[in-house]
Amino acid sequence: MSNKKERERRREEREQAEAAAGAGDRRKQLLQLAAGAVFLAVAVVLVLIVVNTSSSDGGDTELEGVAEVNQQLAGIPQREMVLGDPKAPVELVEFGDLQCPVCKGFSEEVLPPIIENQVKNGEVKLEFRNFTIIGEQSPPAGAAALAAGAQGRGWNYVELFYKNQGAENSGYADDAFLESIAKGAGVKNLAKWNKDRTKFLAEVEETTAEAPELGFNGTPSFAVKGPKSDGLEAIGTPSSTGALEEAIEEAS
Repeated sequence: MSNKKERERRREEREQAEAAAGAGDRRKQLLQLAAGAVFLAVAVVLVLIVVNTSSSDGGDTELEGVAEVNQQLAGIPQREMVLGDPKAPVELVEFGDLQCPVCKGFSEEVLPPIIENQVKNGEVKLEFRNFTIIGEQSPPAGAAALAAGAQGRGWNYVELFYKNQGAENSGYADDAFLESIAKGAGVKNLAKWNKDRTKFLAEVEETTAEAPELGFNGTPSFAVKGPKSDGLEAIGTPSSTGALEEAIEEAS
């Protein structure tokens, strides 16, 4: 075989080998692209599942304290803005403003032992009434809580609002914030909640007018009613859980 023919044969073999290698690389690239597409599709499906699950639970992952509030109130009856057994002999009433930082402090430090003990054991029922004195966003916030109460989630709304409370009159308590609290509190029918909260503004005005009649001029203020009390008796702003427990004992 001549040198020329030998060179041509080797060139053909080299070209065939390169073509085969190129085809293998292309197949490998196509397989990698296909695997990537499958992985992306699975990831999208998983994200959608997580989002849908969160939505169905009524939670808002950006809110603080959703799980904590749910755990605190689990198993306790709620009717409108009353927490506890409706037949409990003693009624403890809090007059509060959801924008009030002192009310937030009471929610986190003073009231939890009362809820855990006297409310859970059926001795006390705890009612929240609006006394909106902080600013213009307080009445709509209070009405939003009452609208949540109409669906049995009033105390979830109050407690969750306090855990996500902003600075007084800073404008944070807008419609978007109020709705996020409703979702986090587990309000199921948001359309009804939106409609009801306008209606409940009148009740907010009524309880705000009631508070000064009991001698209250600040929030939170408490009153108690029981077998040994003369109707709804003003306590004022107790200094501690112990002071509230003493008032409950005297009314029992």
